[in-house]
Amino acid sequence: MRRIALVVISAVITVVMGATAALADSPHFLFANNSINTSTGALNTAFKEVGLGTGTTSVTITLTADATATYQCYNKAGNKPQGVPKTFGPTGVSGSAAFPVRNGQTTGTAVAGPLGPGSFTCPPGQLRFLDAVSYSNTVLTDEGGHSINATPDPISATLHIRV
Repeated sequence: MRRIALVVISAVITVVMGATAALADSPHFLFANNSINTSTGALNTAFKEVGLGTGTTSVTITLTADATATYQCYNKAGNKPQGVPKTFGPTGVSGSAAFPVRNGQTTGTAVAGPLGPGSFTCPPGQLRFLDAVSYSNTVLTDEGGHSINATPDPISATLHIRV
């Protein structure tokens, strides 16, 4: 009876250890959802990655995208003076951060962008605003090269952020 119990326990331990190893060998993203931060114009991508293994304590995630940004000058009364707004892009943007791993998985929000105004300035007495952003070809990639295309893609927003 003891031998049978020992064999059963050994089999159970082997199955559990094999399942843990299988999880560690199959990292993948469950989702990657885009949104735009209306206070900054940045692309925020909420995600969940699983299958990272229980021995992993953190994973670096990189968000890449093609970004476009439109800047406009306004007078102190809040009106657009004559002149064309300045649009930059599309240009690649990216952001990376380390995210903690618990129980073989991680969740978080990766951030990239927006494009800056470059050398675009406003005449004296006018204020510069970020009026619109758009992002396309958004991809999340972990340090092991596993990736997911984030949705919706493309994504854009009309803003009015003084910069």
